[in-house]
Amino acid sequence: MHARDWLLAFIGIFLPFVPVAMKRGLCSADFWINIALCFLGFLPALVHCWYIISCYPHEQSSTYQGVTMPGREPQSYGAVSV
Repeated sequence: MHARDWLLAFIGIFLPFVPVAMKRGLCSADFWINIALCFLGFLPALVHCWYIISCYPHEQSSTYQGVTMPGREPQSYGAVSV
């Protein structure tokens, strides 16, 4: 796990819905499930929070391929295409 995931796991001990919102977004189903679990009990919400953190780890490498137009392949500058 990345250090950022460990920090989110620690924050999840106090507020389980905050790391879920950071990983999946405020309008995601996972966030609303975690809010419902917070009302049902702290432990189910904490387990769900740690589950989301483990399923969606922090990406250390970038997948940026440059500026592209919709429906077109990214261009590699300096290479000759045949």
